[in-house]
Amino acid sequence: MFAVEVRDHIMIAHSFRGAVFGPAQALHGATFVIDAAFMSEALDANGIVIDIGRAHEVLKETLAPLNYRNLDTAPGLEGKNTTTEFLTKHIFDHLAAAARSGALGREGRELAAIRITISESHVARAWYEAALW
Repeated sequence: MFAVEVRDHIMIAHSFRGAVFGPAQALHGATFVIDAAFMSEALDANGIVIDIGRAHEVLKETLAPLNYRNLDTAPGLEGKNTTTEFLTKHIFDHLAAAARSGALGREGRELAAIRITISESHVARAWYEAALW
């Protein structure tokens, strides 16, 4: 399996509901590093998995509505516990739609899977990976 990975980051604020979160129930900030890996079983005729530049643009576009936001009040996220795990799937869904539509410079059916990894610190991260088809 071949993979191309691009990276960006966001700065957010949020709070959580539930005793399991302890002090994180209060509003707090975080800087997340997001890695998006796009996978294919074969390279295309150009010898690539996807267009890296386009992948980075699509990742940036996906993250823009989250960056410098209080996720507790972000459209579509109100009332959700925007945990690191939740955000991996949220970002995956947006990037998967772009990949399936061919927006990454390659026919969507030629891509196999995407993995989204979010590092919330140098010692903790979460990821979500799924097939595109």
